[in-house]
Amino acid sequence: MRPGAVALTVSALLLLGAGPPAPPLPARMADTGGGTQLITAVAPARTSTTGTVTWWNRTRGGRWVEAGSAPARFGANGLVEGEARRQGTDTTPAGLYDLPYAFGIEAAPRGTAYPYRRVRQDSWWCQDNDSRAYNRWSEPRAADCRAAESEHLAGYRTQYAHALVIGFNYARPVRGRGAGIFLHVHGRGPTAGCVSVSGAAMRRILTWADPARRPHIAVGTQSGSTAVTRW
Repeated sequence: MRPGAVALTVSALLLLGAGPPAPPLPARMADTGGGTQLITAVAPARTSTTGTVTWWNRTRGGRWVEAGSAPARFGANGLVEGEARRQGTDTTPAGLYDLPYAFGIEAAPRGTAYPYRRVRQDSWWCQDNDSRAYNRWSEPRAADCRAAESEHLAGYRTQYAHALVIGFNYARPVRGRGAGIFLHVHGRGPTAGCVSVSGAAMRRILTWADPARRPHIAVGTQSGSTAVTRW
């Protein structure tokens, strides 16, 4: 093809709206946490209970490259902006969060570099707003943390086979905002506010995640007030 014809073809494609491909999602976000790894959990709309989790690597040249992707589930009542969330609403908090550590009933998948804590019979996640252990792993369960207001981690053999703690309301917990938000393995349906993926995807994420690269997770919708690109 003659050079002039190539130019004409490109011009024609541009006129038809077939411009250059859109930048990868992390490149369109306001913030990615400052590390070189990122997980995005994106739902079509705020009322959605399903979507997609994708994990990304940032190259030395600054380009974001997809490392993997999997179908995801969200809260039974969809998503809500993290700072507006209320505990017990079965909503997934939208926002950008760190990933403090991983845990699981099963042993860490071979190749896992992330800090990993094994669940034992006396492992609990305290969700009691009146407890000093609010939104923390408690082993054994703290005396001021009521069992009825906590999750007995060993009781969720499927969901907590492997999981990552999402740093929502974690560094400085606000009572009533919510506790125990994780990236974990699918249960039977939508979550109570967590993000879930298949067991195979969860294992892949754990062997991919490198704490030295400071991975974060961005949770949100494709557009609107909870758009993942806002964070």
